[in-house]
Amino acid sequence: MPRLGSHRRRLPEILRLLALAYPDAHCELDFQTPFELLVATVLSAQCTDRRVNMVTSRLFPRLTGPKSLVEMGVDRLAEEIRDVGLFRAKARALVSLSEDLIRLHGGQVPADRQALEALAGVGKKTASVVLANAFAIPALAVDTHVFRVSHRLGLASAKSPEKTAAELMEIVPPDDWISFHHQLIAHGRQVCHARSPACATCTLLPLCPDGRRRTASPAVR
Repeated sequence: MPRLGSHRRRLPEILRLLALAYPDAHCELDFQTPFELLVATVLSAQCTDRRVNMVTSRLFPRLTGPKSLVEMGVDRLAEEIRDVGLFRAKARALVSLSEDLIRLHGGQVPADRQALEALAGVGKKTASVVLANAFAIPALAVDTHVFRVSHRLGLASAKSPEKTAAELMEIVPPDDWISFHHQLIAHGRQVCHARSPACATCTLLPLCPDGRRRTASPAVR
């Protein structure tokens, strides 16, 4: 993991610049209720938010909560969400977690990490997204963008999203977790692309070890 002293020097300026660049960064999954966000987040695994929103724009008007999803059943739900990847597995998970919500929580999505992660098909990332965006409870989810950008910035070095989240939560103040998550996603989508990051025009370049290495290469100039 990068030296702590390096984090202490660079992190406040990284947070400041991200806030200036992406003041309106927010969850791009469309939802009205915690249950809708939970469903959308499960659907978003290995799928773009844009495609998930396309599917949920058809699905959500037909749902009033977990009970209506259970009544829909796995086969019918699978047909409704077939435009997302792994749609059959996701349909099974969504029906199972809806049954759990009814049995354990009276049909309500709990604002508690342990209870969320006990639901079928819900892991740490999904729980973090729901806690942060449905309940405004500090949480830091690590998706592919957060993982990539935080590593390039030298803020984390762990090999898994879960351990990367733990590293980031050690150095980023809890009050910044939610905004930091959304800002890193925005930066990953708009500037710090997976294959061809726009390092030369990136406002974080002076603070980014990976970006400085890339721009120092004759192939990038």
